[in-house]
This record gives sequence, structure tokens and C-alpha cells, in this order.
Amino acid sequence: MNNFLEDEFGLTVVDSKKLDGYDNANFLITTSEKQYIFKTYPYSDFLFDIIKAENDTLLFLADNFHSSIPKPIAFKNKKLQKKISSENQLKVYRLLSFLEGNFLGDCTPSREIFQSLGCFIAELDKQLQIYTNYTIQSRQWEWDLQYFHLNRKYINDISNSKNRNIVLYFFNQFEEHVRPLYPELRKQIIHNDANEWNILIENNKVSGIIDFGDLAHSFLVNELAIVITYACYDKDNPLEWATILLKAYHEKLALEEKEIKILYYLIAARLCTSVCNSAHAKKVSADNTYASISEQSAWKMLYTWLTINPRHAENEFRKAAGMSIIENKSLQYSINKRHTHISSILSMSYRTPIHMEKAAFQYMYDTSGNTFLDAYNNIPHVGHCHPKVVRAGKLQMSKLNTNTRYLYDELAAYAEKLLSYFPSSLNKVFFVNSGSAASDLAIRLAKSHTGFKHIMVMESGYHGNTQTSIDISDYKFNNAKGEGQKEIIIKTTLPNTYSGKYTADIPNAGTLYGKDAVLEIETCQHPISAFITEPIVGCAGQIPLADGYLKEVYPAIRAQGGVCISDEVQTGFGRLGDYFWGYEAQNVTPDMVILGKPIANGHPMGAVVCTEEIAKSFEKGVEFFSSFGGNPVSCAIASAVLEVIEEEKLQKNAKMVGDYYMLLLKDLMKKHKCIGDVRGSGLFIGIEIVKDSTTSPHTELANHIKNEMRNRNILISTDGRYDNVLKTKPPLCFSKENAEKVVGAIDNILSSFYNN
Repeated sequence: MNNFLEDEFGLTVVDSKKLDGYDNANFLITTSEKQYIFKTYPYSDFLFDIIKAENDTLLFLADNFHSSIPKPIAFKNKKLQKKISSENQLKVYRLLSFLEGNFLGDCTPSREIFQSLGCFIAELDKQLQIYTNYTIQSRQWEWDLQYFHLNRKYINDISNSKNRNIVLYFFNQFEEHVRPLYPELRKQIIHNDANEWNILIENNKVSGIIDFGDLAHSFLVNELAIVITYACYDKDNPLEWATILLKAYHEKLALEEKEIKILYYLIAARLCTSVCNSAHAKKVSADNTYASISEQSAWKMLYTWLTINPRHAENEFRKAAGMSIIENKSLQYSINKRHTHISSILSMSYRTPIHMEKAAFQYMYDTSGNTFLDAYNNIPHVGHCHPKVVRAGKLQMSKLNTNTRYLYDELAAYAEKLLSYFPSSLNKVFFVNSGSAASDLAIRLAKSHTGFKHIMVMESGYHGNTQTSIDISDYKFNNAKGEGQKEIIIKTTLPNTYSGKYTADIPNAGTLYGKDAVLEIETCQHPISAFITEPIVGCAGQIPLADGYLKEVYPAIRAQGGVCISDEVQTGFGRLGDYFWGYEAQNVTPDMVILGKPIANGHPMGAVVCTEEIAKSFEKGVEFFSSFGGNPVSCAIASAVLEVIEEEKLQKNAKMVGDYYMLLLKDLMKKHKCIGDVRGSGLFIGIEIVKDSTTSPHTELANHIKNEMRNRNILISTDGRYDNVLKTKPPLCFSKENAEKVVGAIDNILSSFYNN
């Protein structure tokens, strides 16, 4: 190489050092007088033209940025790049001047540096506005954000399924929010790679920019998105740093409102581009560490970006640009609008209701720009707006949606997939549109099979909003405004080992509760058609059935001709961590299982799983038809939910995070005497709030905690007979860090409560 440089450039090389490169080889060349960068590339006609275009761009910029950009050094024949055969391979060679300075990545970040960076990039873009190069304009590749979709082929190279789905989510957001604006966005040639290792700093000012190899004719705002991404992706508060850059850039080169509107999504897209290409590079060449140099920081910022409400980001960007923020209609206006046509019997959570606009995984975004950590909503089982679930619905909806009177593959395929999670005795399934409809149908099935009409229900149990569901829900019919207990209902005592007849200090409490229930069954004047309960009674305050309880009750119900129903609407699909279905905790198998909207992540779907014998009895009656129960769209969505549970190992996550969550809460119980009990399993947890060192409910304090948590942008709720139990049952993507945030906030609220 030294001889080549002397022959071609007249340089006497004192030292040479190979530098990192993405897909080409770079060398730092030192002579007795200067330093240079020698670059080599594998030859292709297009790449040769791109290198020429890069050199032409550097020459165009030279007058205004002469000491701030590399200068192409000509060969002895006056050419700026050469195609040469070396070791039976064609290569392209070129030489550039070397720029002194410290990399931005090695500097301590400061407002002064970020302001300088914003101004510098804006000045560069202003100069490039009047420059045209048709070779650059013809370039289409993955690192140009206008061709973001080209990175889709690399998504499956991301090995971690949770990471992969975060990327898929932002791909969906890009298509929804950015692509429709393509025809309206300003385009020009941009540097396209102002990362922290391409920006040089001297005396807290930008002194130069290198590596023009990614030049693109793209949307102008992409330049700002890229510089923000790389300058901020290792920061704990990236949005705050981003606004400094944006303000400085905007003062030199004014941004348009539409550009600011999509900036949040463009930054996410650049992060996704980075991690997609890193994953692909690792797959192709595991030892290419340079290609993955930014990966860790990119993932960090992607997860942080998810916690930022897009509306908040847009308003912060608008403020930095001196624009007015987007104002919402008042909360009272929205409440009044709702009540114009919607009955007030539909309650709203919290003293101050929340006007929600968007959601993603375990986060919900309101119209005021706030992000809420969702530690409460169990129906979006695998996470709000999960991209795989959304995609399944969109694809099937564009293909076919009909009813079960027609043959379509999705129905049988999903039924088979769902039933594979049950014991062989539970081998038939009926699909409906909600858990309430499933409860209703389960009672019909029981009566049809047994010929009996009396139902045994659990104290404080809740099974839905149809008339039959309310009739079997003590939580509803025993309410002060309820209809009261029907004659055909037998209510049994909740086996509560915290404050019930038999407490946790009695080793066989569950058995004793069970024997009491058996006595009720045996002395009942009417044969019982069915016994229905949840494995953990949610509306009672997340109270697990005492160990051994169902072992006593199920045989007694069956002995007198009845069937046993497990309501798994809230406890199923791996939520309990140790078990996929809640009934497994009792080491029993029911005759029927009720499933509700978590089956399809909130899409209106429910199901009754039962034995073949029960199904055959039902077949003797009138036809059963649920117009859209088991429709192909519902089946496709529900199938995607099962796939996500498996791919992201969400049952394992529920176990791991849930155990940690419970541990934190039990430690908190030692500190605050108002926490009487912490109970549950996996990510289905109840915290009983009592008057200090008693078992007496403290409803007022529980509601204070709930509303204070809401004010701190954390969603939990309360339930139980006295509404004194905090309940937390978040989407299964909930993390240990999320659990720490919830418990830390409860601790802070209680400390403030007692100090005041």
C-alpha cells in the first residue's frame, strides 16, 4: 500500500493504520507533513458513480466549508477516484484530507455543543439546497428514511421477539403518520449520516463533519431526525436534548409544521433502521463489531421513545421552534360531549377522568401529551396495539369476514390451536363475542346437559353483563342497586384466607372451606346444574381460592349430576405465571371454561370450551348461532395473540415479573401498616388497604392511592366488597422496571399521607 500511495499520489508514508468501516476499508495515512484518509471499496459501476458524486459534492461545498469537510486528493492523473485490479478483484481507491478534532461521541455533552451542532447542520443543508446531483437522486437504499420500508426484510434478523415487535410497532406508526405526507415534504440532497463519530468538535463547537458516503436526495427533515437520533440516543432524557438541536437548526433553516409533526416518527424510524441493519450485519458476519457499534444505544432510545407520548414530543418540538402548541378541548367539554348521547350509567375511572388518544404495549397516551403506565388493564393481554395482532386483523379484514354458516380455514385452525392448551377432555369450543356472552352460553350448556336449573355461584363473583350473567354474579345482584338473588341461585362462601372464617394460619383452610361448600351442596333441596367460579375472584379483591378448595367441591357437584365451570376471562392465557389456566393451581379439570376479550387482545371475542359430552347434549336442542362468534377476523387476531404469548414467552415474563412485583409489595407491607395483605399470582395482584394493623377496610385511603397514582400517570384501580383493594393486572409485557415504578409511587404516596 505504501508503494501504491507513493506511485499514485507522491506520498512518502511514515505510518498507516486501519480504521473501522461499515462495508469498505479505511486507513489513516501519516506522512512527515500531513495526514490523510485512504479509502478502498469493492467495485461496482453504481458505487463508482456514487463515489464520484460524493467527490463532486465535497468540491461544491469546499468554498463555504473548506476547513470543515474532507477535501478529495487527486491522483497524479488528476482523477479523484480510480478503478484498479488488485488480487484478481476490482476495487475503487480514493484519498481524502484528514480533519483534526474530537469526535462528538468522545465529548461531554453540553448545551453549547448541541446548539453549535444544530446550527452547523442547518448551514450545511442550506448550502445543499441549491445543489443538484442526479446520481445521488437515483439512489434508493435502506439508510435513506424515505425508503424505510426496505428495512422490513431485516426485521426477522432481530433475534429477540420483544425487540422485534417494538420495531414492527414503529414501522406501523411510520406507515400511518409519515408516508401519507410524502408528496408534501421538502426534498433535497442531505448528508444523511451526521452521527456522533462523523461530527468533530473543537472548543465546544462543531469544527467539521466527515463521511459523506451516505449522501441522499431525501426529505430535508430526515437530516434533523438523523442528527437528533445519534446525538441523543445514549441520553436518559433524549427529548430534552433534541429540542436544543431543533431550536438551533430552526433558527438557521426554518422547519415547516408538517415536518415537526412527523419528527417523532422519523427519529423512531432511524433507530429502527439502525437496529435492523445491526441485526442483519451480525447474521451475515458475526465478527463485524463496527456494524453494531450503535446498537445498544439505539435500543435504549427506542424503549425510552415508547414512553414518550407522540403529542408531547410534537408540542415540545413546536415550542422549541417558537410555534404555539396544539391545544385540546377542555376535559369538561369532552365529558359533556360524551354525556350528550351516552348514558352516565357508564362510569369513568378516577376523580379526574382521562381523555385517551393512543396506546402502545404497556403505555397509554392521553390528548394532553401525558404517558400513562398501564398497570391495570388486563384485556390488552399481550400489550396495547401489539403490531402482530394489529397486522393479523388488518390482513384478514381485507380478505374475508363472514359467519360460521360458511366454511373458512381460520375457524377450525384456531379452534385446534386453542384446544391444544387444554387437557384432552376439553375438546369442543363455542365462539361468541364477549366473556358475558360466554358466561350466558355456559349456563345454557349446563342446563341443557344436566336438565337442572339451579346454579351455585361464588360470593362476590362477577361473570358479565347479560341478564343471565348478572343473575350468577353476586357482585352485581347483591349490590345495593341490584335485583337481589334469584331463587335458582345458591351462593357459597368465598374461601378467603385473609379475613374469612378459615385464615392462612390454618394449614388445611382450603379443605375446610371446601367441606363447608360440600355440605351446602348435599343439603340443597334441588339438584345443582353447575358451579361457577373464577380461580382468583377478581371483583372480590383478587382473592385466590384457598388451596385444596376445588378438590373438595368439584367431586361433590359432579356426584349430584352437575358440571363445573371455571371462569378464566381474567386469569387465563398465562397471566398467573405458574399456570396457563387458573384452575390448574387447584389441580383440577373443569367441565367448561369461559374465556373473554383477552383471548383476542381486546377485540370482541369470547369462548366456551367444554367436553364432547356437554356439546352433544347441546346439539339435541335448537340450533346455536352467534352471528359473528368465531368469524375469521376474530380467529386470526386470537391466533396472533397465542403466537405472541409463545414468541415473547409472556407466561414466563408474568411469572418472573409477577414474583418480583409481589416481593416488592410484600417488602412495602413491612414498611406501611395499612397494607394488610398482598396476594395473587403472576401479573394478577391485589393489595388490601386496611386501617393500621387491623383487617378493617380503609376504603378512603385505597381510593386516595388510586387517584394519586393516576395523578402520577400510573393506572391501577380498586375493587373488593369495600372497594379497599388495589388491583394491578397489567398487559403481560410489563417489566420489572415498571413494577419498581408502581411500588415506588405507592410508597411515596403512603409516606406523604402519613407525614401529613
